[in-house]
Amino acid sequence: MTTEVERSQDGANIHRCFWAMTIGLVLLLLAEVVFATGAGFIRIPFRDVVRIMAAELTGMEHLAAQVEALSRVVVADVRLPRIVTAALVGGGLAVSGAMFQGILLNPLADPYTLGVSAGAAFGASLALWLGITGLGIWSVPLFAFAGATATLAAVIYLTAGSGDFSSSGLILSGIIVAAILSAGVSLVKYLADEQVGIIIFWLMGSFVAKTWAEAGVVAVALAAGLAVALFFSRDLNLLALGARTAGSLGVSPRRVSLVLLVVASLAAAVCVAVSGIIGFVGLLVPHMVRFVTGPDHRRLIPVSALLGACLLLGADTTTRALLPQEVPIGVITALIGGPFFCYMLRRQRLGRE
Repeated sequence: MTTEVERSQDGANIHRCFWAMTIGLVLLLLAEVVFATGAGFIRIPFRDVVRIMAAELTGMEHLAAQVEALSRVVVADVRLPRIVTAALVGGGLAVSGAMFQGILLNPLADPYTLGVSAGAAFGASLALWLGITGLGIWSVPLFAFAGATATLAAVIYLTAGSGDFSSSGLILSGIIVAAILSAGVSLVKYLADEQVGIIIFWLMGSFVAKTWAEAGVVAVALAAGLAVALFFSRDLNLLALGARTAGSLGVSPRRVSLVLLVVASLAAAVCVAVSGIIGFVGLLVPHMVRFVTGPDHRRLIPVSALLGACLLLGADTTTRALLPQEVPIGVITALIGGPFFCYMLRRQRLGRE
């Protein structure tokens, strides 16, 4: 009887923590958006920012009638697309990371484990080296997305061909394909000459000059990935018990793994195609959320999306508005995420000992 009461209390505590963290992250994200929109070389009062946002959302132009025209252009056409894109990419990478860790049963898995980032980097490097501009601003992102999806197809083909569609087989295939593509990127950079600086800057990740169209594409990818992840969240929980146990409970491990693998990879591919290579978000965020919500993917996935959005938007705001010179966002996330992950890993191992 005592055990049942304790379990009930633990469940209630986790439920309260989940809702408290969700509400807190939503409020934090809204505050970050307002702060980031007003901060920068041209500082805009937060009151004007709120007025402009209200006018844009409701279509009531009189709400921003007293705001300068320059401020409206800066907020609506320059900063907000970048801010929204950064938040959406952060959420997309975090959700993909949570899905990969659940599929592969590997706490070190992230959206780039299967070579998605290497494929996107190779596709983008080719587009920049060859000077392909026929599709306008979409030329590099489309080549990056094509490279990422082709890499995913190659990894699935290699794994399925070996007859071992397991986490170890997927990871091994991903490492092999990523190593080949990384060598290809190095070769392109060697041959690029004058374009090598542009290639390196893209590989570091950036949200400079993002548009509402790009934000819309990422929003669709995030919404689709989040919907599929939540739909299969119970199956992900059962997969953690092992393929045999999950199969006895009515889950098809191979089918569920393949569906989630494709959806997570495509969502990550869209994010990478728009933003460039941004590491550690998909790796760190699910770990941070598990400390509060536990391993239940029904709670882990939506909270990861919110925390990923907050973290990446905070990092982008830091490099854009607070540092004396803008640094590629991938550098910021690596400098912050690397040491923090080492601390978390060390703490986890000490806890086991």
